[in-house]
Amino acid sequence: MSAIALLLLLIAVALLFDFLNGFHDSANVVATIIASRAMSARGALTLAALANLAGPFLLGVAVAETVGAEVVQVQAVSIAVVLTALFAASLWNLATWYFGIPVSSSHALVGGLVGAAATGSGFAAIQAQGLWKVAIALLASPLLGFLMALAVMQATLWLLRSATPKANVTLSRAQVLTATALALAHGANDAQKTMGVIAMGLVTLGFTPVFVVPWWVVVTSASAIALGTAAGGWRIIRTLGTRFYRIHPIHGFTSQLASAAVILGASLAGGPVSTTQVVSMSILGAGAAERKSKVRWSALNDIVIAWALTLPATALLALPIYTLIESTLRRGG
Repeated sequence: MSAIALLLLLIAVALLFDFLNGFHDSANVVATIIASRAMSARGALTLAALANLAGPFLLGVAVAETVGAEVVQVQAVSIAVVLTALFAASLWNLATWYFGIPVSSSHALVGGLVGAAATGSGFAAIQAQGLWKVAIALLASPLLGFLMALAVMQATLWLLRSATPKANVTLSRAQVLTATALALAHGANDAQKTMGVIAMGLVTLGFTPVFVVPWWVVVTSASAIALGTAAGGWRIIRTLGTRFYRIHPIHGFTSQLASAAVILGASLAGGPVSTTQVVSMSILGAGAAERKSKVRWSALNDIVIAWALTLPATALLALPIYTLIESTLRRGG
C-alpha cells in the first residue's frame, strides 16, 4: 500500500477509536446530571459533546505528546504498531460497552501500544520513564478523585447545613457548570490520546520529520470524540447513574466538580488519565462522605476487575492483531 493509503487507513481507524471513546465515555460526563434530573438526557449529551469539542483547543496537547512520544521508542513505531494499538483498544471498548462495564480507554490504548511494540521489537522498545508517567497518572487519579469528592461533599454539606430543600434547585443549575467543566477536561485529555497516535503515524510514514500534532489532527480528533459523546453509551450511563446509589443534585455537583479538577490538572501536566476511573471514584467519594452505608460497594466489583484486566488484556490482544496486520501489509506492500 502507498503511504497515502496507509495514512488514510490510520486516520479512519483512529477516528473510529475516538468515536467509540466518546460513545463509551459519554457516561462519565452525563450520568450524574441525568440521574439527578438536573438536565434531560439529550440536553446533557449535547452540552457534553460541544464542551468535548472545545477542550483540546482551550487546554493544549500535552497529553498527546506523552502518549505519542514517551511510551514507545520512535524507531520501534511502525504503521502496524499504531494500527494494532487502535484495533485492540477499539475491540476492548466495544466488548465492555456491550456488557455495560465502564473501563478505561486510556488503559486500552496504552496496553495495545505496548503489546504491539513489544511483539514487533521486543520489550526494549518500551520507554520505562514514559510508561511510569502513564502508570502513575492512571493509578493516582482515581484515588485523588475519591478524596477530592469526599472533601468537596463534606464542605458542601457543611455550607448547606441550614439550607432548605430549595437548595436542590441551585445545585441542579450549578451542575450545568460543573458538567461543562468536566466535559472540557474530558475532551482535553481523551481526544489527545488519538491525536498522539495519529501524530506517531505521520512520523512513521514520513509525512512529518519530527513528532508534532498538526491543527487538522486536533480538529478531526476533537470532532470524532464529540460525535461519539453525542451518540451516548446508554448501557454505561445506567451503570454509573444508578448502580452505586440514588444520585441527587448534591452528589452530581460534588462528583463532577472533583472529577473536573483532577482531570484538568492531569491534562495540563500531560498525564493521560482514565475519565471512567476518576468519575466512578468521585461518585463513590461523594456518596461515602454523606454515609458509607449509602453506597452499594458490591457494584464496584465488576468495574475493578475490568480496570485490572484492561491493560494486560489489550496487550495480549495486540499480539495476534499485530501478527495479522504485519503479514497483511507485507504481502500488500
